[in-house]
Amino acid sequence: MAGKIPDLEAQVRTGTGKGAARQARRDGMVPGIVFGGDVDPLPININFNKLLTMLRAGRFKATLFNMKVEGHDDVRVICRDVQRHVVKDLPTHVDFMRLKRTTKINLFINVEVEGEEESPGLKKGGTMTLVRPEVELVVTAADIPESIVIDVSSLEIGDSLTISDVKLPEGSKPVIDRDFVIAQISAPSALKSSDDEDEDETAADEVPTAGDDAAEE
Repeated sequence: MAGKIPDLEAQVRTGTGKGAARQARRDGMVPGIVFGGDVDPLPININFNKLLTMLRAGRFKATLFNMKVEGHDDVRVICRDVQRHVVKDLPTHVDFMRLKRTTKINLFINVEVEGEEESPGLKKGGTMTLVRPEVELVVTAADIPESIVIDVSSLEIGDSLTISDVKLPEGSKPVIDRDFVIAQISAPSALKSSDDEDEDETAADEVPTAGDDAAEE
């Protein structure tokens, strides 16, 4: 499960509109907005360098933050959108949504794999394909999991592991209402090529030749 909720410091943005946003960027800040709950939206600024570091670390949109704004109570938020420069791909605006501890939200959660060293299929030279490196789950804001763990230690070549095989964190459930594949073990490419050649040879042996037809007549 998720550990300590990280703090995210922001400043109140004075003024609204494009002019205030441009000024914030000139000052090394990224303008943003905090919305949701039973209070008015709050315009904010976040330090550009700190935000960029967090974005590059990954999972920014799947992380619950404790937002600290001077003059306001701390509030749990989650990022709902990051707008970027069309050429430089740098953040130009960020949107956050206030959350209660009991709020249910959809998030993509990373998949971690265990048991690769014990998998008989992999020991025989098979290859594992992680079909879904992330799985979209409905989770509770107070209990966002760091990841979900799948165990492939018993998988043979040709076996698949589906969402029903995974023990999900308490309070979480898949968004997709069907038993979808997360990972599978495939035969080695060399073995596949050999099997294909055998099939081709078998098919050729079964095709009668003109001489065979003549002999039968």
